[in-house]
Amino acid sequence: MHPRQPSVSLVIPAYNEEAVIGQCVAAALRQSVPAREIIVVDNRSTDRTAEIVRRLQREHPQAPLRLARQDAEQGLVPTRNAGLGLATGDVLGRIDADSVLEPDWVEQVAGAFLDPEVMGATGPVHYYDMPLRRWGLKADDRLRQLVLNLACRQHQFLFGSNMALRRTAWEAISGEVCRDEADQMHEDIDISLHLAEHHLKIRYVPTMVAGMSARRLEDSPGDYRRYVARFGRTYRAHRIERKALRIPELLFLSIYYPARTLRYLHGRTDAGRRGISPFPATTPPSSQALQASEASQAARRAVRERRRPTRP
Repeated sequence: MHPRQPSVSLVIPAYNEEAVIGQCVAAALRQSVPAREIIVVDNRSTDRTAEIVRRLQREHPQAPLRLARQDAEQGLVPTRNAGLGLATGDVLGRIDADSVLEPDWVEQVAGAFLDPEVMGATGPVHYYDMPLRRWGLKADDRLRQLVLNLACRQHQFLFGSNMALRRTAWEAISGEVCRDEADQMHEDIDISLHLAEHHLKIRYVPTMVAGMSARRLEDSPGDYRRYVARFGRTYRAHRIERKALRIPELLFLSIYYPARTLRYLHGRTDAGRRGISPFPATTPPSSQALQASEASQAARRAVRERRRPTRP
């Protein structure tokens, strides 16, 4: 007798994400195995984020797409917690608003959690707005395997753009995770470390693939350094002093300028082909533009799927 396939909920915290929320939700809807529910949690957005989600609800009336609000306080952690608290699946997927899931993501996650010992899962990402995406996926996979080895396999870290938790595991740690009111930590690493404190197993799943934006590279050098410094602050909050775990922090710092330059050149080349500015104005995109963008991305993903016989 085969074990029952666990149901998978998807939680997407969002704050002023009108530029990306449409493609994120569209990818979540186009799954080989449907999610039990897709919950977008809007945290005081002042742009068209909620409007875009409501439009997708109208376009897909049979889809289990839910728009929730978290207005009590500003911040990713309380918004994430609210969404995870609303979710009813056996497994709680947690992605960012700029994530674009591969079409078999829910299927891969459900398969990973067939093992009753798995309490959390994470996988690699590719940066869909950077060149050399297949190479980037392989590099990301190698980096995450390296981090696991550096931690002597004592710690496995979840990645907020591409992660899932067993609901019972979240219930075990939800009252303990750091509130991080000062917004100084990596909330996904914090969850990982709380799971480790309870001896709850996290599995790295190479076939659990998501796309994400490299928009972090648009930060100023100072802001980027402060973002990367969250690694160390999160470790210190948990009294972890393993020096080897600083290597990913140094790697992220070392790639900033080369990757930022590559992103700029890629943006200029792409903009030149389309006859627009490489750095578009902040005017909100129209509904028609979002629909065209979603259709174009779906077509590109379909072409990539036809061309590659196996997933790297």
